[in-house]
Amino acid sequence: MTHQTTTCPYCGVGCGIRARTGGGQLLAVAGDPGHPANHGRLCIKGSSLPETCNPEGRLLQPRVDGQSTDWNTALDTTASRLQRILQQHGPGSLAMYLSGQLLTEDYYVANKLMKGFIGSSHVDTNSRLCMASTVAGHKRAFGADAVPGCYEDLELADLLVLVGSNAAWNHPILYQRMQAAKQARPEMKVVVIDPRRTATCDLADLHLQLRPGTDALLFNALLVHLAEGGKLDHAFISDHTEGMTHTLLAAMEEAADLSKVASRCGLKLPQLLQFLDWFAETPRTVTLFSQGINQSSSGTDKVNAILNCHLATGRIGKPGSCPLSLTGQPNAMGGREVGGLANQLAAHMDFSDPVNISRVARFWQAPAIAKQEGYKTIPLFEAIERGEIKAVWIIGTNPLVSLPDSNRIRKALADCELVIVSEAMQHTDTLALADIVFPASSWSEKNGTVTNSERRISRQRGLLPAPGEARHDWEIICQLAMRLGHGAAFAYRHPAEIFREHATLSGFENNGSRCFDISGLSQLSDEAYDQLQPVQWPVTQQHPLGTARLFADGQFFTASGKARFVAVHAREPEQQTSADWPLLLNTGRIRDQWHTMTRTGRAPRLMQHLSEPFVDIHPQDAEQLQLKEGQLARLSNPEGSYLARTRIRDSQRPGEVFVPMHWTAQFTGMGLCNSLIQQRVDPVSGQPESKQGRVSIQPVNSQWQARLLLRLPHQSTQGPDDLIGVLISDLIDGRTADWASYWAKVPMEHCTALLLANDQPVHDWNDWCRRHLGQAPQLLLQTPGQSGGLQAAGFDGEQLNWLLQVNPEGQFTDSTRLDRLFAKSGLSAADRRLLMQPDSGHASGPRICSCLQVHEQDIRTAIRSGCDSVEQLGQQLGCGTKCGSCIPELKSLIEAEVSHGFPALA
Repeated sequence: MTHQTTTCPYCGVGCGIRARTGGGQLLAVAGDPGHPANHGRLCIKGSSLPETCNPEGRLLQPRVDGQSTDWNTALDTTASRLQRILQQHGPGSLAMYLSGQLLTEDYYVANKLMKGFIGSSHVDTNSRLCMASTVAGHKRAFGADAVPGCYEDLELADLLVLVGSNAAWNHPILYQRMQAAKQARPEMKVVVIDPRRTATCDLADLHLQLRPGTDALLFNALLVHLAEGGKLDHAFISDHTEGMTHTLLAAMEEAADLSKVASRCGLKLPQLLQFLDWFAETPRTVTLFSQGINQSSSGTDKVNAILNCHLATGRIGKPGSCPLSLTGQPNAMGGREVGGLANQLAAHMDFSDPVNISRVARFWQAPAIAKQEGYKTIPLFEAIERGEIKAVWIIGTNPLVSLPDSNRIRKALADCELVIVSEAMQHTDTLALADIVFPASSWSEKNGTVTNSERRISRQRGLLPAPGEARHDWEIICQLAMRLGHGAAFAYRHPAEIFREHATLSGFENNGSRCFDISGLSQLSDEAYDQLQPVQWPVTQQHPLGTARLFADGQFFTASGKARFVAVHAREPEQQTSADWPLLLNTGRIRDQWHTMTRTGRAPRLMQHLSEPFVDIHPQDAEQLQLKEGQLARLSNPEGSYLARTRIRDSQRPGEVFVPMHWTAQFTGMGLCNSLIQQRVDPVSGQPESKQGRVSIQPVNSQWQARLLLRLPHQSTQGPDDLIGVLISDLIDGRTADWASYWAKVPMEHCTALLLANDQPVHDWNDWCRRHLGQAPQLLLQTPGQSGGLQAAGFDGEQLNWLLQVNPEGQFTDSTRLDRLFAKSGLSAADRRLLMQPDSGHASGPRICSCLQVHEQDIRTAIRSGCDSVEQLGQQLGCGTKCGSCIPELKSLIEAEVSHGFPALA
């Protein structure tokens, strides 16, 4: 048994983990008390990592044209096809699409191969969907893609402003740090600016529930208010900035009248004034912003509107005083360090200056280096669509789900001449369209570095061998590079060699001219690399232990050395409602899932909080549209449609709906939120406007709804074409009309649950079971009358094979006890009686506490019996006592029960 430290693979917080392994398995994980990002804390997703590290469902062999093959054949075939396309169409016909899940070393060799030696700059990353507007805003203001502050500032600030960030769910460990700071200093103020009332609002002294898209107007008003109130730092502005006069005049043109600003933002004037006054009077202010700002057709301007206010007050580079962008992915920043975006080259150099191109070419000894920036993500896929790009290599990401206008992306990839996919999982939406498939290693196997939101480089260590024939991404890229004739430049034997080269390039001809510099790490031995402790860049001879804050000296990386104010004219989102599409659509993440569920969807307890796609709608809209809680509803627009279960929530603004971004075709039918989003992008950053769409909504009346529990494949005697696999394949492909018009898959510990609904009646359930499940029920209980209730079970010998429960309302009680029956080799008489007990239909609700599996109904019952605080609930039920991610929801449930209002957030 061994213990090692590593880094969590989920969000950009970059939490340190202590891992215990033995017998070739990851046995347990805990937060690393010595890691500065989390100080031992770990959220539910990180805590569940051992549940996602099993080899089941992993991609184990290379495939060419749908057939499994060996590595030499796969690599030789790939090289041959790429060389033919290169000879016929040139370097511009090749592209790569990378991922913030990759390690910096993977990213480095990918960029070096494509931009340096193949000569194609069409290399972009899914960080374009997450951080591109912040990058562009930082570069416009500071001259560098550089986050000024650090996490410690959260504890030192007197005012925290969270804009477009549901940190309680998306960055829970940082949220817990804020929570602890406010508990220690109750006088600290917290403002949340968000169109929805999210779990993060539990911490807020003030919630500005502004109209979507009006953030830039709000911060322009703040700039004007600071100027008129005499709160500008004139010395800092004069000595260290430029462009203030023009920027202030532009802000005054549209934001001088605060009554009009409040009206346009959908706020009450006293609320607006409260925020403006708090910011004006509080020097130690940290403004945190995330996807609500970035994922906009004017995201870069919104970022700069925020930065303008910090520059105007000199609140940058000081303890407890900075703007702080919260990164979505574990290594979005590390990818940018090595040039992961199409408009970057390497080591924070770009194509705008020929000197940069020459410098990188000389360092790499790459005469064929690309000379101009490539296509950003949306133009890249448009080039695939029109046939200009003939081959695309997708590594570690699922663009068929994550990109806007999913149906258009599917067609583009389906028509592409050569699609290569490097992937760890056996089934993803994108993998289904691949011509060549490379099995890649995953977290717990990969070995390298990642960089978090505060510029902190941490080691992600290999804890386990990769299963089957899976290889590390950097190895796959280097082996292909050799076959393309570039072997000498890619003869790496260990990721430490790649890291040393990357660090050396960061300091090459730098002399303080570029912010990103980790040349102080360029001489690390393999052993020192393996023992590398978390450190914030820059790391140089002058700062060998790293740098916590930037710009404290007032020096920036622009041509003049001064920070730049950027004049911002607030713009409406491009996707607007109309008579046909009257509801504004918002998309986002939920607490226990991450990205497209390829990892989190494998952990049963992470699927129990919110188990299926949903649409949140305000009670006023629900009443007008005759929608009921839990009823299926269809969202639609010209781009596509989305089918999900309705949740009526007064946390929504009237006229707006919210849907989660995570579900894929592997987990549901018609539940891809990006099928509703147009491909509109920010003109500066190229980041898509994924947080805004427009839809209509219609109730869906089902003839029947059911829950089908199926024994897991590895416990079944079904063979290679296991029952679950066949049924899911039928559902994905829509081969059976009466199977289901709606379905969602929910992995459990011993079985898989399929939630089903259909608008076509079933006249004979015995026949339905024979056709779809391969056998007639051996146990069957049908509720008398017209209710349509049913319990049916099938067996494989003495072992439970499947259980079908039909309930017209689609409400089912907790399946934990039923799940355990699938683990038994034989069922007792009592077990069989349990199978045939009619389901009450009184759902126990989601599991609010995923750590200890505590249901909403149990929490409500405890509150009604006298538990009126989070502490009392913890003592009685245990909820809220582990990772703490559920505490905001516990407080909402307490408030809802006390006030007898609408159901609380779930």
